Amino acid sequence: MTTLPARLLRLLSLLQSRREWSGAELADRLEVTGRTVRRDIDRLRELGYPVSSTTGTAGGYRLESGKNLPPLLLDDDEAVAVAAGLLTAASGSITGIEESSIRALAKLEQVLPARLRARVAAVSGATVPMVVRDGPQVDAATLATAAAACRDREVLSFDYVKRDGAAQPRRVEPHSVVAVVGLWYLIAFDPERDDWRTFRLDRLQDPLATGRRFEPRELPAESAADYLRSSIADAPYRYTAQVSAQAPAEVVREHLHPLLPSRVTPTGVNDCTVELGEDSLSRITRQIAALAALDVEFTVDTSDELREQLRATLHRGLDALS
Repeated sequence: MTTLPARLLRLLSLLQSRREWSGAELADRLEVTGRTVRRDIDRLRELGYPVSSTTGTAGGYRLESGKNLPPLLLDDDEAVAVAAGLLTAASGSITGIEESSIRALAKLEQVLPARLRARVAAVSGATVPMVVRDGPQVDAATLATAAAACRDREVLSFDYVKRDGAAQPRRVEPHSVVAVVGLWYLIAFDPERDDWRTFRLDRLQDPLATGRRFEPRELPAESAADYLRSSIADAPYRYTAQVSAQAPAEVVREHLHPLLPSRVTPTGVNDCTVELGEDSLSRITRQIAALAALDVEFTVDTSDELREQLRATLHRGLDALS
């Protein structure tokens, strides 16, 4: 059976992970009775944690924010994970995140016990984040607003800038935020269109959590990453190419990033076709170059514009060798 201190730490972690929990949900997660949950909530209050509760069918527990919260409680793995996350955040895909992550890491080290502070300092001292900006950056406030709306199950409103530059108002039920290949995506259900949608976070304008709660729907995929992978592969793109490669489909799949906009279809035991799509000439050129690195025979069927881009890239490479 879980010890009381460990259970209290787990309960506190659950309360911090979501805006509100019902007593039944907490009891199920902790594998205890509802009476034990109520007693543990009272113990947290005695320790100084401001846990509010409401009664009735819609009742539940909520950890209120405040200035006088007790010291931060993290175990070894959590402390190292937070430090690594802050250092990784300095990759440059979020506007201004480099300085913000360093300040947050410094504050984290100040409030941790000496033993954990040493472990966090070791991680930060041995890690050198390399800033890589290969795409649009996301405003930190936009990311925070979208993530909080996912966590709290609040309808999110925003203006979405489409590829043609036109902005369109949207109100959605956010599910998850997924980061991939230097871009951030919001997975959400759009009630007006009665369907799931994927939104680039850098194209969101004036996002606002409306305060209107919703019951989460079942995602039509095993995970948010799986849904995003399917959405990216099926989306229309400005530049497309079909590659016929003399290599097994599984070999080609392993060579490509799993979330790049591509679809690999076997045409034989040792042959396959790869459908590529991108809105950027340079990005789709890099995808084709990645296939060329397989060192197998392949042909490319694409537009004249992309052909010229590929030829120019190849000529620059040959000129560099001369």
